[in-house]
Amino acid sequence: MWLQPFERLILTSSRGLVSRLRIGLYRGFGLTAGLHNRMESGRSRRLSQIVLGHNNTFSDGFCLWPEDAPGHQKRIIIGNRNYFNRNLMIDACGLVQIGDGNMVGPDVYITDSNHSFGKGIDLHQAPMQRGEVHIGNHCWIGAKAIILKDVTLGDHCVVAAGAVVTTSFPPGSMVAGVPARLIKSLS
Repeated sequence: MWLQPFERLILTSSRGLVSRLRIGLYRGFGLTAGLHNRMESGRSRRLSQIVLGHNNTFSDGFCLWPEDAPGHQKRIIIGNRNYFNRNLMIDACGLVQIGDGNMVGPDVYITDSNHSFGKGIDLHQAPMQRGEVHIGNHCWIGAKAIILKDVTLGDHCVVAAGAVVTTSFPPGSMVAGVPARLIKSLS
C-alpha cells in the first residue's frame, strides 16, 4: 500500500499525528473537545453527547459509549488533564462526569445505569435504570475497578485495583473491596 512507507512516521510523530487526525474527525461528527487531547485507538458513538476538556490522554482500547438515543444531551463530560490507561469503558445513559487531574488505571469500567430485571420482565425488553456518576478532581482509580450508577467520588479519592464501587464516598477517601468499603480517610 502506498501509505506503508509513511506508517512509522505517522505513528511515531511527536504528539501523535494520528491522534490529532482522529480528534479532528471526531469533531466533525459533533465531539466537543478542548485543545491538546490525545486519543489512541478506541471506539466512540454519539459524539455530540461527549465533552472533553483540555490535555486528556486516552490509551489504546478506550470506549466512550453514550446511550444510543437521538439528541445532543451531554452524557459524558470529562474535565482537563486526565489520563485514562488502556481499555477504559465509559457507558452512559444518564450522565458520567469526571473532573480534572485524575489518573485511571487499565481495564476500568464506569457506568451510570443497570438493567431492570425481575419476575415477568423480558430481559431483552427491560428498561434501563438510569443514574449518574460523578468523579471529583485528582482521584486515582486502580486497574480493573468498576464504578456503578449513582456514585459520587469526592476530590482526592483513591479506588484500589479490582474494587467495585456501589456507593458514594467523600473527598479524601481510600476505598477497596467488593463492594468497595472505606479503608481510610486521606485528609
